[in-house]
Amino acid sequence: MPTISMFFGIIIRMYCAPSEHNPPHIHAYYQSSKAIIDIRSCEITEGSLPKKQSKLAVAWAEIHQEELMANWELASKGELPFKIDPLK
Repeated sequence: MPTISMFFGIIIRMYCAPSEHNPPHIHAYYQSSKAIIDIRSCEITEGSLPKKQSKLAVAWAEIHQEELMANWELASKGELPFKIDPLK
C-alpha cells in the first residue's frame, strides 16, 4: 500500500488493487492509531485518530478531494497513485 502523503506525523496511504472495495477511501495512520476516510464525504468511516490529527487528516482530504478521486481511479486499475502535497 503506497504512501501518498505525510504531514505532522500522519501517514496517508491508498491500496492499489483492482479488487479494492468501494466506497473510495484512504487509510490514515498516526502512531498506533488508524482510520479510514471516505474520499467522497471526507468523513472517518472506520477506526479513529486523536482529535487534532483527525481534524488535520479530514481537512487535507477535503482540500485534495479531486486528486484523491483521480488516485482512486488509478489504484482501482492496479496502477500506482501519485504523491499529493502535504499540509504545510
